[in-house]
This record gives sequence, structure tokens and C-alpha cells, in this order.
Amino acid sequence: MTESRYEAGMKVRREVLGDAHVERALARATELDADFQRIITEMAWGTVWSRPDLDRRTRSLVTIAILAALGREELALHLRAAVENVGVDPQEIAEVLLHVAIYAGVPAANSAFSVAKSIVNLPATESTKTGEENL
Repeated sequence: MTESRYEAGMKVRREVLGDAHVERALARATELDADFQRIITEMAWGTVWSRPDLDRRTRSLVTIAILAALGREELALHLRAAVENVGVDPQEIAEVLLHVAIYAGVPAANSAFSVAKSIVNLPATESTKTGEENL
């Protein structure tokens, strides 16, 4: 039997975001947004994230760049998932956010770096040790 798009999407969604997050999202679903939960599972996770031509690390980094550029609240979720579940290195995230600064603007990247610093634990640099902050 062929796996449905929903089943395939749920598998990928759980692998990328983690079971705990998916369970919380499903538990919070109401009659108002139940169809929306199904649609994002089928379309985002079962169709787009399941395509073979980009690996999960690449998809995760692309997603981070887009969410950072648009200033979306889901950025924190995808940053955490990228590091914890997908295997993205924090330095790769920094590179993506530098790219965001050039193509989407410094304020978008500055905000995204702030979110990333709350999720990714890296040793402080000399400038942060002396009290210098982001812009």
C-alpha cells in the first residue's frame, strides 16, 4: 500500500520538528484550524519537504533564510529544529543570516541573529565579552 501524502508529511514533520512539537501542535488544534493542520502536513511536509532534489539540511537553511527575511515567528522553531534534529552547524546558520543581511536587509538579519543567539549556544567572542552588542 502506498503511503498517503499526509502520512509521508507527518513522518517528515516529526523527523524535522520533533515529536514533542508536533504533538503539541496537534493537541492545540481545534475545529477552526484542524483543516489547516492537515494542509500544512500534506503540502509543506508531505509535498515540498519530501521532494528528493534538496536534502533536509539545505531545505532547513533555505527555510531559516526565508523566515528571517520575512521576520516570521516560526524562525525560532526552525532554528532549533535545524540544530537539534537536522544536523545544521551553528556557523552555517550565521552564514545564512549574513546572506539575509545583504539580500533582505540588516534589520531583518539583526533580529534573526538575536533569535538565533537565544537558541544556539556558542562561546562569546572578544567583542561580546567587552560589552559590544548587535547593532
